[in-house]
Amino acid sequence: MIKAYYSDQSKVLMISTSKIHGSDYMEYLLDELEDFLDGHKELLFIPYARPGGISYDEYTEYPAKALKSKGINVTGIHEYEDPDLAIKNAAAIFVGGGNTFLLTKTLYELGLIDTLREAVVAGTPYMGSSAGSNITGLSIGTTNDMPIVYPPSFEALSLVPFNINPHYLDPDPDSKHQGETRATRINEFHFQNKQAVIGLREASWLRLEGGKLELKGPHTAPLFEAGKAMRELEQGDVSFLLS
Repeated sequence: MIKAYYSDQSKVLMISTSKIHGSDYMEYLLDELEDFLDGHKELLFIPYARPGGISYDEYTEYPAKALKSKGINVTGIHEYEDPDLAIKNAAAIFVGGGNTFLLTKTLYELGLIDTLREAVVAGTPYMGSSAGSNITGLSIGTTNDMPIVYPPSFEALSLVPFNINPHYLDPDPDSKHQGETRATRINEFHFQNKQAVIGLREASWLRLEGGKLELKGPHTAPLFEAGKAMRELEQGDVSFLLS
């Protein structure tokens, strides 16, 4: 079993999606983000997941524009000569969504996995969306993304002792699609792995702070555990998952 590295100082926001239907980028979460950052006005953005293959500059413009209304200044990590030092000096960090395999491969290639983990364990606030939430778990084995590149390891930041499946979709009883459901895929994961998996439905997020883990947003979340039937987690305190 992979070790988890969270501490009572860890502040981690694990978001299923950066955008919900009918809203702009991060619009539905702005008040939560402002509260989470707790007065920090400088945010380091890590755009390595590159959704749709957009450039780092293009991607950084999304959170920069969204958070400007809250007086938060966003700078992309690619703008620094030394990304390792940028993480060590960051007031707060946001890792955007996109392709989890590409994100993980880039972090490993740049030698940033340990640096990022150590910063968060020491108390640097960390926000992740989609792929950025995937890497907070023990591994990236429950991502929905295509393996377009090959990271040296599936082991992730291990900031929490479970895995996450962002964008979780419930089976549609009226669908004629005969392929595997998301639940089926996660059950397949448990043939080879033991850690629990939380499915985060759209507009849902997990917040870890002060040793307490909360499920927030409008939905419950399915909890998958090896050898057990899936059950729904209600919104609120789910700190038992840290045990």
